[in-house]
Amino acid sequence: MTLHNEAKKEEIAKIVLMPGDPLRAKYIAEVYLKETKLVNQIRNIFAYTGKYKGKEISIMASGMGMPSMGIYSYELFKFYNVDYIIRIGSCGAYKPNIDLLDIVLVENSYTEGNYYYQMTGENCNKISADKELNGLIEKTAQNIGIPCTRANMACVEFFDPYLEDPLMISKRLPKDENILGSEMETFALFANAKRLRKKASCLLTVSDSNYKSSKGLTVEDRQKAFNKMIELALETSIGIDN
Repeated sequence: MTLHNEAKKEEIAKIVLMPGDPLRAKYIAEVYLKETKLVNQIRNIFAYTGKYKGKEISIMASGMGMPSMGIYSYELFKFYNVDYIIRIGSCGAYKPNIDLLDIVLVENSYTEGNYYYQMTGENCNKISADKELNGLIEKTAQNIGIPCTRANMACVEFFDPYLEDPLMISKRLPKDENILGSEMETFALFANAKRLRKKASCLLTVSDSNYKSSKGLTVEDRQKAFNKMIELALETSIGIDN
């Protein structure tokens, strides 16, 4: 147990899928897992452990933003001996050639923030996903016929649709990083994995775009319309040898 997680150590699986939304964690557990048990509800950050096709998996919400993801993923890696975390979330598009509901596999997460500096005293603004885990996700995607695009993403601290110019952040990001879009949690996850020598990846479904006539998904869509991404993460988990 920790200050933020009431689960017993043995109640968390070695593989954890992390949506941001607690209700999405609840949805995944109820729809996809068997022998499901609610193991944490402190602050309504729901965590469930169950079995998917016989494989023990935990689903735990991360909340929004790097500080929240930072706390929960750090505790899972450090105090619950979790080996793998796959974030399954949403993102906004910075490029016109990507559609709503497209699935993105994050290769590198870039931030203007100081999460890594505050954690280690070292300057670091870009961290990569685990290459082996990303490779397994890509292989699984090919095998089950779910397209995903490998890309670099920005991890931001302000919800950029609320900016007067929603693309203001993207305009000042380094052009050579070729950043496809933005989200708010992945850099902290990758930073914790790097520091603690664990494995982390991130799958994102495009939920917002300034280049489409329908600019974004509804609240209900955000909770329930990401099934292909969820299924890709679950199927990948079966192939993890742990």
